[in-house]
Order: sequence, then structure tokens, then C-alpha cells
Amino acid sequence: MRAVSYAQFGGPEVLQVIDVPVPEPGPGQVRVRVAASVVHPVDLMLRSGRFPAPLPTGLPYTPGWDVAGSIDAVGPSVQEFGIGDEVVGFSHWLRTTVGTHAEYVVLDATGLTSAPTGVPATESATLPTNGLAAAQAIDLLALPAGSTVLVTGAAGQVGGFVLALARVAGLHATGLAGADDREFVESLGATFLSRADDPTGTFDAVIDLAVIGPTLLDLVRDGGGYVAASPPLRPEPVRGIRTLALEVLPDGSRLGELVKLVTSGDLPLRVADVYPFADAAAAHDRLARGGVRGGVVIVP
Repeated sequence: MRAVSYAQFGGPEVLQVIDVPVPEPGPGQVRVRVAASVVHPVDLMLRSGRFPAPLPTGLPYTPGWDVAGSIDAVGPSVQEFGIGDEVVGFSHWLRTTVGTHAEYVVLDATGLTSAPTGVPATESATLPTNGLAAAQAIDLLALPAGSTVLVTGAAGQVGGFVLALARVAGLHATGLAGADDREFVESLGATFLSRADDPTGTFDAVIDLAVIGPTLLDLVRDGGGYVAASPPLRPEPVRGIRTLALEVLPDGSRLGELVKLVTSGDLPLRVADVYPFADAAAAHDRLARGGVRGGVVIVP
């Protein structure tokens, strides 16, 4: 099968399309014929050799987390899926280095769920990793309906999902984003706050996806909540504020709930660009240039 791969760290030019063996599913696993995947900022960091932690295996790597596709083979003990089922899910790349920018990928069945009906794979692929990250942020805070939450990076992929899920949960969200993103933020029922201005106000919680940092704790009420974009960024708690951090994990059940929200129209999906495997370097370059609104999608 063909897969995007790199055997050395560097710029987008190190990405190549190579032939590798088709993987076989083991107990509890399925093989997915990949229809679409997505490039994430962490993929760029990993490819450049700038990731600050050791990885479970060495080079070469096939990048890619999200997957939308169809079940191609089923391992022992899998009962929830059959051959031909359309699914979405993601690979926890940092734990396994199993990449989804390949024609086939083997994943645990428990991390997958049925794909949203009638939605193109290029759109469905934008949901798993970022959607689950947004859901986890909301779940970590466990705020009652009517609570207020400030979301930084509100127009990004995770941020947009957070705003949508906040509305579903009955929360009053304020989205910090660029001036051009006002319409998008307000379309999700959130109050717009320009990132050109110093954020003000008092909130029950903050979800800091733009990595502004601990200064945002000044905007959180005593005993409120703060979610950092990753564990190393979690600040020490002050004034009884619970400080938490995102560390998204595969969860087929929770992902299934998100798929229902996509189907109902409560969780919009956004695609910025679609690239074939052969143009993986261009996809990485597009994301690196910034200002992307929607997923940068990779297709075989």
C-alpha cells in the first residue's frame, strides 16, 4: 500500500509517498481503508524534529491522526463493526506512531464509531481528534448550564467545536479570535472578543487554546476552572481555580455522540483545503503559513 512517510526530520520536503506492507488487524482491531485524514500542527512539529518528548518508536514515521473510511478487515473479538461499515476515528499517534496518512490503517475498534450519514469523508475526517479535544475540554470543566466560559483561539478547529458544544450544553461562551472571525464566532451563539484587545471580564472558566497562558487566570472567578491546551502548559492553581489540561484520547462512544450532533446540524464541520498524498508537502506548508480556518485534509 502507499503511505506518506519521512525517514529524517526537516521541512515539508522530507515527506515522500512510499510502498509499505498492508497491516493486519489483531484481536479487538479493525483495518480501515482510508478515504481521508487531516494534517495537524503537531504533525509539523514532529516532522521538523521539534517535539519535546521521546516517542515509542524511531524513524521512519507515517504521520496522521484522524481517519474517515470503511472497514476492510476485522480482527478476532470484534462484533460492533463489519466489512464495509463507514467509520471515523483517530490514532493516538504519540503513543503508537501508527499514522493514518496511508491507504490502510489498523486501529482498536473501541476508538471508532459510525461515520455521519451523507457527509463526505473529507468533512468527516475533520471531526475525530479536534472534536474529541473540544468535548474533553467541556467535559473536564463540568460546568452547569448558564455558566460563562472564555475560549481563546475560538476560530480554530478545536475552538470552533468548543463554541458549538458550549451552545449545546447551555453555556454562555465568549470567543477570542481575529477581527475577520467575528461572523463565525457569533454564528455559533458566542460573544465575540477581538484578540487585538486585552481580554476583559470575569468568567466561570477559560479554555486557553491559543496558549495565552496563566495571565488568563485573572479573568476566572474564585473557584472557577481553567483548561490548558496540553499538560505541560497547565498552570498551578490559585484562588481555588481548578487548572486542567487537554490530552485527547480515542473514545468511540463519545465520538458517536459528536457524530449525532454533526447529523443534527449542531456541530458544523469545516474544510480548508484537500490534498492528495503526492502533495503532502504542500499540505504541511499550507498549515504552517497559518490563518487556516478548517481542516487541511489528505486523501489517498
